[in-house]
Order: sequence, then C-alpha cells, then structure tokens
Amino acid sequence: MPCVLPRRSHVFALVLVAVLFLGLADHALAAESSAKEAPAKSASGMYLSIRDGYIGPDTFPSVVEGLRHLRIDAMELNLGRDFSVQALDSKEKVFLKTDQDATDYRQTARKLGVNICSVLTACDFSAGDMESNIAWVARAIEIADLLSASSVRIDSAMSKEKQLDFETRVKIFVEGLGGALERTSGSKVTLGIENHGFQGNNLAFLLNTFQQVGSDRLGSTLDVGNFYWRGYPLSEVYGILTVLAPYAKHTHMKNIHYPEDKREITREAGWEYGKYCCPLDEGDVDLAKVIAILAKTGYKGDICIEDESVGKCRTPEERIAVLDRDIAHLRKILQNVR
Repeated sequence: MPCVLPRRSHVFALVLVAVLFLGLADHALAAESSAKEAPAKSASGMYLSIRDGYIGPDTFPSVVEGLRHLRIDAMELNLGRDFSVQALDSKEKVFLKTDQDATDYRQTARKLGVNICSVLTACDFSAGDMESNIAWVARAIEIADLLSASSVRIDSAMSKEKQLDFETRVKIFVEGLGGALERTSGSKVTLGIENHGFQGNNLAFLLNTFQQVGSDRLGSTLDVGNFYWRGYPLSEVYGILTVLAPYAKHTHMKNIHYPEDKREITREAGWEYGKYCCPLDEGDVDLAKVIAILAKTGYKGDICIEDESVGKCRTPEERIAVLDRDIAHLRKILQNVR
C-alpha cells in the first residue's frame, strides 16, 4: 500500500527538500567562487608568500585578513628571541614558549587556511655565549617543525663582523649552525642564511660556511636585492645569484631603482637605499630572470615578498596598493615559469 503523507506533512517535506537543495547549491557556488579566486600556482612548484610584518596591525586588522586580501595563504613568521609572534586573527602578540603553544598556533593557522612556510629568526653569533646561541637556534628549528614550516631564516649580520677576520667569522657561524643542526638531527627543517648586511653579502663567507658545515639542511635565504644594495654592479648581481641559487632554501623579494649611471658601477654599501628602494615591478633587478635562475636549479619553495619600499608609504591604503602591485607582478612571473 503506497504511503500517503498528510497534506501538512507533504508541504513540510517539500519545503525541507527545497532548503536542502538551496543549501547545496549555495555550497557549490561558494566552492566554485573560491576556486576561481584561489591563486594560481606555478608549474615549477614555486608559490607566493609574504613576511608577516607587511600584513600586520599597521596595515590590516589582522594577518589572516591581509592574506585573504592578497589572495595568498603562505607567510614567513617572525619569531622573537622571547618566543613572541604575531597572532593570526588579532593585533595581539602571543608566545610560543612550549610545544603545546606552537601546536595550538599551528592548529589555529590550519583552521584559518594559513601556511606558515618559514620562521624568521635573528641571532648575533658574535654576541653572548655560543651555548645559548646554539640552544636558541635549535629551539627555533623545533618550533618550525611544530608549525610545519619547512625552513628557518638565519641572519648573517654580526655586531662584531668588522672587528673579526674572515676565518674567525666563518668559524663562529660553522660552530653555531653546525651545533644547532646536530641537536636537531631528526628534523627535516632547513636553515637558510640570508645574504644580509656587510658580512652576509659576501659570497665567499656564505659558500665557506655551507661547505664547512657540510649539511644538506643548510643553505641560503636568497635575498634577490641585497647584493645590489651591497654595491655590486647589476650584471654581477645575476652572476652571484646564479652561483648561490642551488643552495636556496627560502627567498626574499625586494627591488631598487638606481639612476642609470649608478647601475653598473661599484657603489658604497646601502648607497641611497631609502631613496631608491621601490615596488617590485619598478626596480632594476629583473625578477623574472632571477626566478628563472631559481627554477633551473629545481627550487620549489616560496617566493617571499620583503618589499621595504612599503615603509615609505604613509597610509594603510598606500601600503596595500603597493603590495597588490607586488603580488600581481610576481604572480604573472610565476604563471610563465616552467
């Protein structure tokens, strides 16, 4: 005998079916819209990221809102010596002092759709005692592991770098980074020394450190603008980057637009940088050429925005406009990389 619903029940069932249908339709449309807005990834495996400081409280209400506006999901997280980091969904600072703190932060990141691809640190190996410096870097590696980050950025600058001879500076770095890598031998997290400041923008210093440590986990945070900042002629910058690219574990993208008569001469380190640093699409360094150099080495990591010209902007709106341009420029380059 067929089941016959009472009229009221029949109407209710129809309404229920309609609501379910509309809900599924809305979900499908939302998914389709999200797919359309998702940033394209390069066929090379490289992807866009940004330092958290550029999407912090001075520019966006929160880090996650900044990432969503820029339509990227990856970022480099600045880890303070006191283990402080920027909260993802507020203007507050939080602390990653315990494993549970870091695990909770990672879980929040995943819920918000944020990929912490690298952890930024600063450790002056010429200051303090070596044991505490090694312990600090080792702990930063452990925190990066807990955050599912693939790399830790190492600052190459030292306060005594101009007082110490070359061999001593290399020895200090080899002891410090070698010790941290040994203590975290079970980790896959890599260390990328940034070519930063006077010492770090010396290819001999970087290569000697890599070779003497002798670990596949040690390489470069390749800053594509800093050798130009250091004073090398533009054509030499590409040659240096070509030598260093096979060691890349992480990157920083910045640019400088010097007067034409200053581009192919040796300049004083940092000459008029504040005046001539610029958005990524305006500078002398051909980022498409640099990213192609990285692609040839098989690099598949992040292309991380560190546009210091943003600091010259007076308002959040101006900063956001520059970041939008940076993203558009890099996205176009990555779409053409194979």
